[in-house]
Amino acid sequence: MNERNILVVAHAHREDTVAAAMRVIEALRDAGARPVLAAEDHGELTAVDTRFSEVATVGADVDVSDVELAIVLGGDGTILRAAELVRDAGAPVLGINMGHVGFLAEIERDDMDDAVRRVIDRDYQVEERLALSVRVKDVAGKVVYDTWALNEATVEKASRERMIEVVVEIDGRPLTSYGCDGMVVSTPTGSTAYNFSAGGPVIWPGVEAIAVVPLSAHALFARPLVVSPQASVAIEMLESTSGTGILWCDGRRSHELPPGARVVVRRSSRPVRLARLHPIPFTDRLVRKFQLPVAGWRGGSR
Repeated sequence: MNERNILVVAHAHREDTVAAAMRVIEALRDAGARPVLAAEDHGELTAVDTRFSEVATVGADVDVSDVELAIVLGGDGTILRAAELVRDAGAPVLGINMGHVGFLAEIERDDMDDAVRRVIDRDYQVEERLALSVRVKDVAGKVVYDTWALNEATVEKASRERMIEVVVEIDGRPLTSYGCDGMVVSTPTGSTAYNFSAGGPVIWPGVEAIAVVPLSAHALFARPLVVSPQASVAIEMLESTSGTGILWCDGRRSHELPPGARVVVRRSSRPVRLARLHPIPFTDRLVRKFQLPVAGWRGGSR
């Protein structure tokens, strides 16, 4: 029987996260699975606790294609990093919230032992989330950068003192142009992240759509848009713009955008897979994570 490789993703910046990572690793070993660490995490965790030096690493000891699942200890940023690590393998990601809001996380830290048991038993569901394909083209139309995003792709001004001038295109047709601080193109998963802060709509995960939200636009028509998941969204940096821009994907990957650059965002052919132990209504998740007031609700039985 092939050995089961479970990737454990955690950073060494907090003592409780380090302790939780070792606890998960020991539980996996006791269950007969092989815990694996990313090379970056291996070095940082080993510097804090030498016991981590005995754990296998992705790339050196285990190919990422052989990873069955990733257990993530942290907040949304760590979960996004884990999704990046297993992107080519298609392994599902299970988030255990060690942060604050932790909107992508499936469970809280108190349920950690049960989570490991259910991973070993393969007692979980896999939920596929829409991801974005993101390309940058130069003035000649050549692709100069190719990446992806789970939450959002943002085109932002590179200098605080200068706005950028862009043209927004939907499905090959120009929609409008304006000066702005930037543009956010978001998935439903990312609708509670940067999109939410920018005034965009919260989109239920079961709705397949793409949100397009301008940031501080100097225009009358500067409302958030919700377009088809099959739509192609392009943001062109006008050649006449006085400022340069920068593309950010999930706040992790970036690329400079000179005047004339064109960013094309589409639905990716590969979704991100999230492992779910306790599927709950998205409404309940919103209420819990944002601590929304629901006192006085009498239920829907009337």
